[in-house]
Amino acid sequence: MDFSSVLRWDDTTYSGELIVSFIAMGVVAILAVVIYFVFRKLDPTKPTKNGFVVLVSSLVETLDNFTIDVMGKKWLPFAGYIMGLALYILTSFFISISGLPNPFTNLACPLSIGLMTFLMIHITAAKANKWGYFKRYTDPICVFLPINLLSMWAPLLSLTLRLFGNALAGYCLMSIVYYYLEELSNLIFSSFVPGGWASIFIAPIITPWLHLYFDVFSGLIQTLVFSILTMIWVSQEDPDEEVESEISLKQVA
Repeated sequence: MDFSSVLRWDDTTYSGELIVSFIAMGVVAILAVVIYFVFRKLDPTKPTKNGFVVLVSSLVETLDNFTIDVMGKKWLPFAGYIMGLALYILTSFFISISGLPNPFTNLACPLSIGLMTFLMIHITAAKANKWGYFKRYTDPICVFLPINLLSMWAPLLSLTLRLFGNALAGYCLMSIVYYYLEELSNLIFSSFVPGGWASIFIAPIITPWLHLYFDVFSGLIQTLVFSILTMIWVSQEDPDEEVESEISLKQVA
């Protein structure tokens, strides 16, 4: 049975994308545990030449600074969530290089992390504005209630469909490329290569370069876009006063 379609244990059917999603989460969890134990043994007063430690420290420092720049200092703890989210999205895209299905070609996966951002947006808004949170649905007048109720779903739809659409487009294009390269290989080599081996000669030469774009470059772009939009939409519900004052000064200047 094709792994990219379903897996069956006992009488339960599991989507291949769902299995790969759990694999990606497992990879992120294992990496987090490894980082924890590696840094636990370090002496912060002594310099280290461990390349892994230096790389992780640089990434964490860069993400912390980026979070402060985008969201404000009080949102610094949010950097941990963004790092976990980014690693999950990147790992999911990178795993598909191996031929396993990209989890985001199943609408349930991008929808699940989109819902997390959606909930954080509205929980943050309700916490910051208390009962004033409900005023947004009647602005500027009560007649706009139906429109405002529809517009509240815009972030969820934007995040979900953007991630799903890009992953699905890459999957469809790669499937078409593989099909025609296999047909071309069969046409050229079938006369002197026995069995079904004639279809495997051309695809490995061309498809790795396409995987670099659809799985690596596209994965990096989608991770960056999803993370930045999450940070902006959540932080704007309870903006940092320092960030607001800096923006005001720039506008005045």
